[in-house]
Amino acid sequence: MKIVIIGGTGLIGSKTADRLRKQGHEVIAAAPNTGVNTITGEGLAEALAGASIVIDLANSPSFEDKAVLEFFETSGRNLAAAEKAAGVKHHIALSIIGVDRLPDSGYMRAKVAQEKIIRESGIPYTIVHSTQFMEFLGGIAQSSTVGDTVHLSPAYVQPIASDDVADNMAAVATAAPINGIVEISGPERVRLNELVGRFLKAKGDARKVEADPEARYFGAKLEDGSLVSNNNPRLGRITFEQWFATSTRN
Repeated sequence: MKIVIIGGTGLIGSKTADRLRKQGHEVIAAAPNTGVNTITGEGLAEALAGASIVIDLANSPSFEDKAVLEFFETSGRNLAAAEKAAGVKHHIALSIIGVDRLPDSGYMRAKVAQEKIIRESGIPYTIVHSTQFMEFLGGIAQSSTVGDTVHLSPAYVQPIASDDVADNMAAVATAAPINGIVEISGPERVRLNELVGRFLKAKGDARKVEADPEARYFGAKLEDGSLVSNNNPRLGRITFEQWFATSTRN
């Protein structure tokens, strides 16, 4: 099959493309740096010509409330129109577990808007809800640092390694659309402040992590169930320790 991956040169996109190519599929890694832009429409019709499946992994370059909403709405509408014209049979999008439970976050509101466009497009679809990636722990710590202290919510997270995400995206791409949501999570549930503390200690980073129930996550206050799933998600195989020992991005 011809499979187009929007955001195909990024972390998850490149790994998913590699897996699907090894299965013998024709994979187009579509991104602005390969001449395909879902905001302007540049190269979109050409990339989707003859495609059976589109995997949308695109992310907004700005997380500012208005900008991120405009990105996901514009990209989503342009993709839906181009897919209808090309006769695409399965649209797959990567989203976030808890996306509908954090309305105070502009980013989460934008992802909810993206999902609405997908559901109303008339194109068969599967939305993959994932927990946070382990690869983003450093960025979470940095964005929450004041002086030498990292202020983080003690809410539960269940982070997943990007290799496990890519495995799941490839599996969904080669299955029939479900017109619903698949949930994926890492193997270990842990409090966010404790996990980032483990991450910094493993790196030899001396910053102190403080549990702060009022600390914001993408603009939203977290509860214990905000970012985890109790709906029997597909579990990844890679633990934090295994990921840290082999990752080149930590």
